[in-house]
Amino acid sequence: MEAIQRQKKRKASEETKPPKPMDLETSTTVKPMEKQKKRKAMDKERRLHAAPKPPPSKDDAVELKTTEPPAAAAAASSSSGGALLLPEFHVGVFKDLASGDAAVREAAVEALATELMEVQRAYEGLENKELVEGGGVKLEAEKDDGLNDCAPSLRYALRRLIRGVSSSRECARQGFALGLTILVSTIRSIKVDSLLKLIVDFLEVTSSMKGQEQRDHLLGRLFAYGALGRSGRLAEEWISDRNTPRIKEFTSLLIALASKKRYLQEPAVSVILDLIEKLPQEALLTHVLEAPGLHEWFEGAIEIGNPDALLLALKIGEKVSVDSARFGKLLPDPFVPNKLFSADHLSSLANSLKESTFCQPRIHNVWPVLVNILLPDRVLQAEDALTISNSLKKHKKNRKSSSSDEDIAKNFQCFCEVIIEGSLLPSSHDRKHLAFDVLLLLLPRLPASYIPICLSYKVVQCMIDVLPTMDAWLKKIVQNFIKTLSEWVRDDDVRRVSVIMALQKHSNGRFDCITRTKTVKDLMADFRTESGCMLFIQNLLNMFVDESHASDEPSDQSITTDDNSEIGSIEDKDSVAMGNSDFLKTWIVESLPCILKNLKLEPEAKFRVQKEILKFLAVQGLFTASLGTEVTSFELQEKFRWPKAATSSALCRMCIEQLQLLLANSQKGEGPRGLPNRLESNDLGSYFMRFLSTLCNIPSISLFRPLDTEEENTLKKLQAMETSLSKEERNCGLSSEANRLHALRYLLIQLLLQMLLRPKEFLVAVSELIICCKKAFPVFDLVDSCGEDNLDGDDAPAVMDVLVDTLLSLLPQSSAPMRTAIEQVFKYFCVDITDDGLLRMLRVIRKNLKPARHQDADSEDIDDDEDEDFLNIEEDEVIDRAETGETGDSDEQTDESEADSEADSEAVDGVGEVAMEIPDASDESDGGMDDDAMFRMDTYLARIFKERKNLAGGDTAHQQLMLFKLRVLSLLEIYLHENPDKPQVLLVYSNLARAFAEPHTAESSEQLGQRIWGILQKKIFKAKDHPKGEDVQLSTLESLLQRNLKLASKPIKRKKSAANPSKKKQSASWNRQKMIASLAQSSTFWILKIIDARNFPESELQRVFDIFQGVLVEYFNSKKSQIKSEFLKEIFRRRPWIGRYLFGFLLEKCGSSKSDFRRVEALDMVSEILKSPGLSDGSGQEALKKIMKSHLQKLCQLIEQLLTNMPEKQSRRAEVRKFCGKIFQMIATLKLSKSFLKNLAPDAHAKCESQLGDQFKNLKKIQMKE
Repeated sequence: MEAIQRQKKRKASEETKPPKPMDLETSTTVKPMEKQKKRKAMDKERRLHAAPKPPPSKDDAVELKTTEPPAAAAAASSSSGGALLLPEFHVGVFKDLASGDAAVREAAVEALATELMEVQRAYEGLENKELVEGGGVKLEAEKDDGLNDCAPSLRYALRRLIRGVSSSRECARQGFALGLTILVSTIRSIKVDSLLKLIVDFLEVTSSMKGQEQRDHLLGRLFAYGALGRSGRLAEEWISDRNTPRIKEFTSLLIALASKKRYLQEPAVSVILDLIEKLPQEALLTHVLEAPGLHEWFEGAIEIGNPDALLLALKIGEKVSVDSARFGKLLPDPFVPNKLFSADHLSSLANSLKESTFCQPRIHNVWPVLVNILLPDRVLQAEDALTISNSLKKHKKNRKSSSSDEDIAKNFQCFCEVIIEGSLLPSSHDRKHLAFDVLLLLLPRLPASYIPICLSYKVVQCMIDVLPTMDAWLKKIVQNFIKTLSEWVRDDDVRRVSVIMALQKHSNGRFDCITRTKTVKDLMADFRTESGCMLFIQNLLNMFVDESHASDEPSDQSITTDDNSEIGSIEDKDSVAMGNSDFLKTWIVESLPCILKNLKLEPEAKFRVQKEILKFLAVQGLFTASLGTEVTSFELQEKFRWPKAATSSALCRMCIEQLQLLLANSQKGEGPRGLPNRLESNDLGSYFMRFLSTLCNIPSISLFRPLDTEEENTLKKLQAMETSLSKEERNCGLSSEANRLHALRYLLIQLLLQMLLRPKEFLVAVSELIICCKKAFPVFDLVDSCGEDNLDGDDAPAVMDVLVDTLLSLLPQSSAPMRTAIEQVFKYFCVDITDDGLLRMLRVIRKNLKPARHQDADSEDIDDDEDEDFLNIEEDEVIDRAETGETGDSDEQTDESEADSEADSEAVDGVGEVAMEIPDASDESDGGMDDDAMFRMDTYLARIFKERKNLAGGDTAHQQLMLFKLRVLSLLEIYLHENPDKPQVLLVYSNLARAFAEPHTAESSEQLGQRIWGILQKKIFKAKDHPKGEDVQLSTLESLLQRNLKLASKPIKRKKSAANPSKKKQSASWNRQKMIASLAQSSTFWILKIIDARNFPESELQRVFDIFQGVLVEYFNSKKSQIKSEFLKEIFRRRPWIGRYLFGFLLEKCGSSKSDFRRVEALDMVSEILKSPGLSDGSGQEALKKIMKSHLQKLCQLIEQLLTNMPEKQSRRAEVRKFCGKIFQMIATLKLSKSFLKNLAPDAHAKCESQLGDQFKNLKKIQMKE
């Protein structure tokens, strides 16, 4: 107990000790001063302990703990002679004032204020205060400090708080300033003048102070003044005495402090602004504005650039009406927005505003004040979409708006031109950063009509200069600005349109291209409403027609295009012939179809948007106005405008190409014509033809190029034919015939546009197509039927043949929209295509520019027998293993079992009858075509070579031929998709397989080979249906089967003359051989699938069995046969009837094989046959028993031969024993043990016992039980 009491006394003694100099937050005092304070504290403590303690009065006071700090307790005597102790004050709260935790600081301030208020209240209740002060406890207080009415503890706390605000330790300034604010605001005994004197005395800044010490005292003053200003005591002083000098003194001290250091300027003004908010207007006029030094400070602000003086002037000017001369030249006279934001006054303020960059990355407080004056809230609230739409137009006529709105717009434009463009952007990087910060500050209040002013030429050019640079300091700033801008326009199409137009207008339509971003593209992809699209289209039209859109200021960027640009690209558009204005117009034309790319609207709404785009492209691309630039159509009730300068031919071509693309996308997006919700009124093609006819009939409008007589007549015939097709389509209703008419109509429309693009090039094709339309739909009664007799007569070619020739003649030089129309026509007409038409298409695929037998002299033939060529490939065209060229890695062979079962399960019934016989593929490359067909084929092939020859630097004829082949393959793919069950699929398969296996296919184009491979795999082998019907001849299937099996058996030979071929070439050659072998295997499975589906009797399948027997003979007798045993096992697994028929033959050949390897592989084939479907399950036990019983003798002989000629390798011996064990188990299961042992020769008995051991003994035991 005594130890505990001693510890408590020691602790109490430590608490009563005065704080050390370090705890007094006087880190800036010198060492002698610290010693002096320490000596005084020790003397006070000694006198305190030496004085006797009078007993406390039980009636007048309550004794607290004996922890009596010298600043907390003193003896006092009452008039009656009794003694009273003041409440205790704990100095430990000062430590928590510097805590980094705000909650801890606030709790410490609360405890500090509560205790000192109790102390002061008790002190004020004493009658004789001299006894407290006379007891020798002065607490470092001077008698003339003006705090005579304060308790000693309070005086001590005030001094310590004032010294504490100068401490740089953690959060000491915040905590001590908060404590000072609370004490001054709650304890009225603290005099303001005394407090100001203490602040000056304790935080005096002398000339000898340097660095950190000086900065701490200056910041201490700032925090102390801030505490006094926020306490509200100055306002109370003015209320009690309107002539008080304290407000002037306080303001003057802050102005003087702000003038000492730049970093003190903004917070000092902030303290004054806090004071202004608490003072009435009269106090501002008579005290704040009359403070010494303030007027001089305002006078020098313009010259030195003082944004804080401007901020103070603006805030005072907003609060009171006062002569502007009192603010120097900071505010105009009178102080109104029109004067403030005039060009002259803004120029005078520019220096002050530029100097506001010192507080970056935070934006200076003067900018929000300026923005509030510049853009009042009512500007944004009063603006609607209609007003914005009108304000975006360059030619604004009869615009009605209030003068106030006009003044605000004028002020805003002046602010952007003088401050943003004229002062900040041409200056340093910091000020460019400030410019974008100010723009971000403007965004929340910015009306959409002001966006063209905000995103001016210089702002956009600054963005263009910064964004392409990888290491630019401003790049992240600009990126953040664009991100915020994009978020700002997210749900407002009016803002979106304004931003897009501003960015593209000042970058000549190449903002994304130059900055290497997708800003404009992403903005355009977010249109979701019809009104937004219509507004965008209208703005594009205005920009296209308006000649004043081009900026007068030269661009800093070179006029080049980025290859990676997706919007604004002008490649292959005669860019050399186009000027700067055409770059922007190019982007406008290319952007129109992009609007519809991600647009999801109702069909009627989308059709209205399509019509607007179509009218724009048709008017600007197809027509010109001969009189003026505006033409009104009374029939359409619309006014059409053209640019004053004639549109270049390159732009006209671009408009027509985009018009073609628009029509093609519309045709693809329509869906099947059989849907009941398809409305004729939504047919964009019909609308275009009516629109074209209407404009052609206006005298003052003409086509963009003159037409000769032949072109004009052809154009009229084409229009008449399209009109007839449209009428017939409406009469057909919802039918397949309507689909044909619709596809032909769109092809005619595409040809019309193509005729205008390429004079006289498509006249013959158009004439032939019109004749085909007349013959296909003879109900048409056209006035001009010239040329109709071309298809009459007995020797005239079939309509489908002419149609196919016409389509093929259009393919080589057709555009993408034209190919879409061709594919649609072919899709609906391919059901009637003849074999001659198919052969013409297939001949293109097999066409080779080299002579028929142009091969290397040392080329090695795979086989000398011509009959062994795969699908009648000529002997010299057999694959050259060493020269297969650079072909891509093939995909691994797919799971044929799975594909076969899937195809079988999804086979479609209802096979159409075909009245022709599948011709066997012949060696003639002509495909049986007559002279006329050959001539037509050579005509459009020759067109490819001639046109590419005339183009300097263009693609070679070989490359053009490859492109033509790929386009024809697309047609063949459509045919296979639409007619998977027709016998002609075999014809297509045969020619495609030949083309794939020919060596020049691999040498010419990797893409062509991969495309053929894909069509064979997806559209033939894995199709949901297969050729059916009586027209599928078994002899044809047998021939294809034999050739595929022979190809699968051929070894891979390497060219002997190939010396050190590269690894890449060897890999390509090897991969091609694997693909060809895989093709042969897939073809075999597919052909067997067709044969199996026909359910031929076994007698008719004898030729098939003979083919497989020949393959097995070659497999066992010749090492040249490289057919895979896994391939044969898969055949037996998929088609068990083949394995059951070849079971006995396979047993014989297995026993007589000379190769151990082939014999062991053949054992797996035998096992596969025995466990094939139909035999291994319960229902096939009888059938299996029948097969085993009929071939029991051969099984015995095979086992005897196997055991007699056991393989040398241990692994193969194990395979033989495993096979024999399976046979014994199966014999035992089928109860054929007696018959088996009876047919087994005596020598074989002994070998079985010696080689097989327990397996054979178990069989004997089972035989004894039977």
